[in-house]
Amino acid sequence: MEAAASPAIDDSLPFRVAAAAARAGVPVARDTLRRLAMQPPTPSTGARWTAEARHALVSLLGCGPAAVRHMETLDAIGLLVRYLPEWGAVRNRPQRDAYHRYTVDRHLLEAAARAAPLVRSVHRPDLLLVGALLHDIGKGGAGDHTPAGVEMVGNIGPRMGFDEDDVETLRLLVRDHLLLAETATRRDLGDPASIDAVADRVGTAERLELLAALTEADSLATGPTAWSGWKAELVSELVTRVRGRLAGAVADPPSDGPTPELRRLMARRTLQVVPDRGTIIVVAPDHPGLLAVVAGTFTLHRIGVRSALAASEDGMAADVFHVDTARDRFPDWGRLERDLAAALDDPTTLHGRLADRVKSARGARRAPVAGTDVVVDNEATPRATIVEVRTDDGPGVLYRVALLLNDAGLDILSAKVETLGHEVVDTFYVRTVDNGKLTEPVAIEMLRAAIVAGANPE
Repeated sequence: MEAAASPAIDDSLPFRVAAAAARAGVPVARDTLRRLAMQPPTPSTGARWTAEARHALVSLLGCGPAAVRHMETLDAIGLLVRYLPEWGAVRNRPQRDAYHRYTVDRHLLEAAARAAPLVRSVHRPDLLLVGALLHDIGKGGAGDHTPAGVEMVGNIGPRMGFDEDDVETLRLLVRDHLLLAETATRRDLGDPASIDAVADRVGTAERLELLAALTEADSLATGPTAWSGWKAELVSELVTRVRGRLAGAVADPPSDGPTPELRRLMARRTLQVVPDRGTIIVVAPDHPGLLAVVAGTFTLHRIGVRSALAASEDGMAADVFHVDTARDRFPDWGRLERDLAAALDDPTTLHGRLADRVKSARGARRAPVAGTDVVVDNEATPRATIVEVRTDDGPGVLYRVALLLNDAGLDILSAKVETLGHEVVDTFYVRTVDNGKLTEPVAIEMLRAAIVAGANPE
C-alpha cells in the first residue's frame, strides 16, 4: 500500500486492497492491515459511502470464495463494522436452525461467495451480491429476522448510495429470500394460484431473476441438505412459470382427473407398481388412505418420497410419486408390490412393522426434538385447503400424517415433502368428502391437535 494511502482519505481503500489480494490469491500484509486499522474511514461509523466504496465492495464480493477470508479479516481488525454497524449483531451469532452449517455472519459471506458465479444470470450483479450479503442481517436481534432485516436494509441501502428503486429491490430480496424455495417445495406448481402469488410478490422479471439466483446461493451456503437436484428443478420450473405469468401468459386451470397415461393403466383394474427413474406410479382399486399405505410401504423399502399426486376415477386410483433417487440400488419391485398388496388387504401389519422401525430409529437418533407445528391455510388457493406440517424427521412421518388426514375424512389431492436437516415439512392439498375446504374452526383445531399428537409419537 502506498505511503500516502489511507482509508481516512479514500473510504474504498480497504475493499480495494482486499479485492486485489483475493484476485492474487495472497493474504494482505500485516503492516498494511495495521495501517488500515489505525486510519479508519471518516467522518464516522455508519456514514454515507462514496460510490467508489460501494463499487469496491461489489468488486471484492465478486471474487467469490476467495473473498470470504478477506471480509473476515476486515471484520477482525474492526473495519467492516465501521461501514456496516449492523454487522456487529450477527458476528459469530449461532443459527436457530440446526440444518445451517455456519454462524450467521459466515453464512452471509458464504452466500455472497456462492452468488458470485451467478452474476451473469442477472442484469444487476451488484444488487445480487449485496442482497446475498445482507439477506439475513436481521438475525442479530430477537423475533422474526425477515421484517427486521427489511427495515435495516431500508437504512443500509441509501447509506451505501443505492437509489430508491434499488433499495426497494434489496428490501424485496431480504423480504422474500425464502419465497421461491418454500413455494417450489411446498406448493402445487400446477396451481395457477401458486404462480400468481409469486408473480404478485416479485413484480418484475428482473427482480425474479435476482431472487432465483439468491435462492440458489442462499441454499448452497446453508448446508448439504438445503440444495439438491430435485429442489433446483422445482425452483427452475417455478421461475419459468412465473416468468411466463409476468409476460402475460395465462395458465390453464389444474385438472384433478387422471392423465391419458394413467387412464390406460387404471383400465387394467389391478394393482400395479410402475417405476420410471425418479417416478413411481401406483395404481390400485380406490382405497381409503391409499396414499398413506403406499407411503408406509415405501418407508419399509427405504424409498424417500419427494412429492405425490393423487387421482381417481371409476373406482380406481393412481398415485404418482416423485422419489429420492440418491440410493445405492433400486428395491425389489416384485417384493414391494407384494408388500403393498398385503398392506392394502390388512393395514395393521404395516402399522406394526413401521412401529418397530420407528422404535429402532428413535434409539439411534441424536438430533434435538423440535416438536410439531401445523398450519392450515384456506387462502393460498381456491381449490383446496393446505395443511403444512413441520416436525422431526424420521421413518413413517408421511405415512402417519396422511393416515391422520384420512381419519379426519379428508381426501389428499397432492403432497410434498421437504427435508430440513433433522426436520421435515410435509405439505398436503386436501378436500372434504363433499369436495370443499376444511373451514369449520372446531374441525381445524381437532385436526391440528391430532397431527401434533400423532405425527411423531414418543
